[in-house]
Amino acid sequence: MKKNFYKLAFTLAETLIVMGIIGVVAALTLPNLNSSTGNKEKVAKVKKIYQNLDDAFGRAQAVYGPYNEWFVNDATDEARTKRAGERITEFMKTSKVCGTEKNKGCMPKAVKGLDGKGLTGGNDYTNLDNDSIYYKVILADGTAIAIYSELIWLSEITVDIDGPNKGPSTLGIDVFEFDIDAENNVLYTHCNEDRLIENLQKGYCTSYWIMRYDNMDYLKVDSNGKCPDGKTILDGVSNTTCK
Repeated sequence: MKKNFYKLAFTLAETLIVMGIIGVVAALTLPNLNSSTGNKEKVAKVKKIYQNLDDAFGRAQAVYGPYNEWFVNDATDEARTKRAGERITEFMKTSKVCGTEKNKGCMPKAVKGLDGKGLTGGNDYTNLDNDSIYYKVILADGTAIAIYSELIWLSEITVDIDGPNKGPSTLGIDVFEFDIDAENNVLYTHCNEDRLIENLQKGYCTSYWIMRYDNMDYLKVDSNGKCPDGKTILDGVSNTTCK
């Protein structure tokens, strides 16, 4: 019996080979698993902040009336932004309020797109913390928010789910956009279907994608919108995930 036992056992060399194979497989798969888990957490955070914004906005309208009637006496974007920011964040749990003051640490110093380029626009969008046109706060859970009221019926809301001092500060990874529309609804930024891939690759419309399709698979595609399998193209219609 003892002799047969040793015949069935692995040798030290065989054991080391098996452990080496397991190590290689783990090295190849764990980064993907970690990335997938991290993305799921971010999807959950985006959905949570959307719900918080929608709830706060509804409460503000219940107290102050319809959003598009808030700005009767406000002639400038700055005045509208301050009023909208104060009223919406009044119903959110904040840990720090920077308002429209510059460089108070409520938003990241440098925001870039998924293509690695700085963002451009009518305001200093790349450095939201240094722009007095935005009303800025940090929530109790660490999320940073910047609100900008462009017109009496439209506001833009930019959020950094990691806060101003964590993460890559990149649109589509930890920075996302929401809108308030003419019907007084908080919306995830809409994306035109004919320019979907182009916009997603810059980081725009990513809140729209996450809220609709519950994933961040736009991060996996190449410049043509193809998934790693080389066949599936994310189009937001027939293909909404890289399986």
